[in-house]
Amino acid sequence: MKKVVIAGSAKLQKEVDKWLKIFESLNYEILDYPRAIQESKFMELYPNIHTEFLENITKTDMLFLMNEDKNDIVGYIGYEAYAELLFGLSQKLIYNKNIELVILKSPSQDVGCYEEINLWLKLGWIKLFKDDRK
Repeated sequence: MKKVVIAGSAKLQKEVDKWLKIFESLNYEILDYPRAIQESKFMELYPNIHTEFLENITKTDMLFLMNEDKNDIVGYIGYEAYAELLFGLSQKLIYNKNIELVILKSPSQDVGCYEEINLWLKLGWIKLFKDDRK
């Protein structure tokens, strides 16, 4: 069974739930995904949650960046999601990890990492999501 880590904004829990169901239907083992953290416990819980998330990227077959539209920006990618994608790419390029890096959609030019994402797509280091359920 292939393993997947879903990255993206934890503020989009409705979309996270949708992608959990999609990857379950595709028979993936879901190692990790964006989780909402209770505001009052954020500083206490975040370090372990983030560390575990990065560890799971080192164990996965696919890192899927769920870059749904957010804040009126098409294909939104926040700084943390970009860092997670870069961490996955580092695993691939430096350690020759056989990891598939997939993003849902091309980001808007309003996204800070727009140029890098487009370069990585052109180089074939990452690819756009293709829905194989049809």
